[in-house]
Amino acid sequence: MLKKLLVTTVIMVFVACLGSVALAEQAVLSVSDCVKCHNEQPAQIAANGASHKTEIDCQECHEGHRPSVENNIPNCNDCHEGSKHYEVEVECLSCHNPHQPLNVRLEGEQKAVCVSCHQGPNKQMIANPSKHATFACNLCHADTHGNIPECTDCHEPHSESMTQANCATCHQAHKPLDLTYPANTASQLCAACHDSVFATLSVSKAKHSQIACATCHTTKHKTVPECSDCHGKPHAESMHERFPKCGQCHNVAHDLNNWPDKKKK
Repeated sequence: MLKKLLVTTVIMVFVACLGSVALAEQAVLSVSDCVKCHNEQPAQIAANGASHKTEIDCQECHEGHRPSVENNIPNCNDCHEGSKHYEVEVECLSCHNPHQPLNVRLEGEQKAVCVSCHQGPNKQMIANPSKHATFACNLCHADTHGNIPECTDCHEPHSESMTQANCATCHQAHKPLDLTYPANTASQLCAACHDSVFATLSVSKAKHSQIACATCHTTKHKTVPECSDCHGKPHAESMHERFPKCGQCHNVAHDLNNWPDKKKK
């Protein structure tokens, strides 16, 4: 009887083991299983996954699961290649979290990785040397990708009346010393730097005092026109030959026809 019971027990254990093996072979992981253990990553994907949410799912990146798969974390370049950005010798994960890939962190001093995508600003800085070109990109574009600072975060305005909104009238951040401005630039902006000239022009009795600075000094900073650009040659040719410089008779353009009174000396 005991022998019969022992045989029966062995058979039952054997059958149970076979059943367990069969169940193990049938067990298949699905994407819905991932959230049972991993809470943070699926939440990040759902909120900010970008193409990692819309084009692929967990199992397309993580093929299998440990311990049955020794390393189920892929390399970024398994999928991403074909541009200079992917050739930069920087660890991808130092800027990107693959579960929210476009929420880019900018840690350390980054320039090579930035200009691999933003080649236009880099070309401007190379062609127009300034202190801005010597800095890492994320000194200004700090902490997170897409951050655009205000000029006044670093720079004092030229005058108390100037605000951040005025800076871009003349300056571009990637070539700040190449000053250009539109024809309707207010003369008060020019006066923030050229105060003495503006003061002289403002009290002048000549028609020039009614003209905006940008009308004569057009488009680009330090443009100095010839009087003849507007006035042609209003006098007889002999007069212009005798006095080739208009200022010999008319004084400077900002203070026309206002010569010092010699009698007062």
